[in-house]
Amino acid sequence: MYPMKLKAAFKDYLWGGTRLRTEYHMQSDLAKLAEAWVLSCHKDGPSVVENGEYAGLTLEEAIEKMGREALGAKGSQFAFFPILIKLIDAKDNLSIQVHPSDEYALQVEGEYGKTEMWYVVDCDPGSFLYYGFNREVTPDEFAARIADNTLLEVLNKVEVKKGDCFFIESGTIHAIGAGLLIAEIQQNSNTTYRVYDYGRVGADGKPRQLHVEKAKEVTQLCPPKAAYGQVQAVDGKARLASCKYFTVDKLDVDGESCLAADGESFLSLLCLEGDLTLEAAGQTLEMRPSDSFFLPAGMGEVRVKGKGTVIASRV
Repeated sequence: MYPMKLKAAFKDYLWGGTRLRTEYHMQSDLAKLAEAWVLSCHKDGPSVVENGEYAGLTLEEAIEKMGREALGAKGSQFAFFPILIKLIDAKDNLSIQVHPSDEYALQVEGEYGKTEMWYVVDCDPGSFLYYGFNREVTPDEFAARIADNTLLEVLNKVEVKKGDCFFIESGTIHAIGAGLLIAEIQQNSNTTYRVYDYGRVGADGKPRQLHVEKAKEVTQLCPPKAAYGQVQAVDGKARLASCKYFTVDKLDVDGESCLAADGESFLSLLCLEGDLTLEAAGQTLEMRPSDSFFLPAGMGEVRVKGKGTVIASRV
């Protein structure tokens, strides 16, 4: 077992920008780099191992060769690889959308539902997002506002700043606004139900598909349950989120930070800024902004040295 550097899969959604290429030096032939799936075992965009014994394999293929013990005791409890991590560059507004629960998604879509969290890596002045409703609404009002394009009037609009975080349970209506650069840690799912898309058309010149009837079945018609914009301190780290699917910490490294890839879970490290090195299993690897690493469970002590910011995720 060794620390695996991952090559991301990219998405060129119409709302995307170019910051992942120009500022984070991610390489792709796509004109727009809306999303980089920096840790992914999803069929729609798998990450690929760049170094060592498993170089050239997808992360899923590498895990198959190592065995499920590489996921750890908690990670192995899931039928599929449990999490997916993205960097998202929203040059324009994303659609107003909602994700289903596990129960609904497994029955209807054949994959997990989607609880997720966002960490605001950077944003333009005045940037905002939508997060739940600003009051309770009835099913009839929800349907009527979708039909007459007044849904934005009852959504909870939140102006954001760099460093804010948001925990978005499945069933919470939401949307990332223009000018935001987001690190997203989520369940391993690509199921999204759009309910409003600003009248935009796709590459084929046709309006993008909406999923109104499914959204009506899964949306929680109330303000968000979770607090937002708040970060807790846990064991000397900034705890961004913790739920049954993932635990996410932010490491502001100035010198050295110690972690462990123990027997409970694998460890994902995503560098957001700075000049750092990663030491684990007798190897020393450079960490640059947007670099993503998968560390198998049971690998032991991990040290991050230098000065910078890292997102550490595990089950």
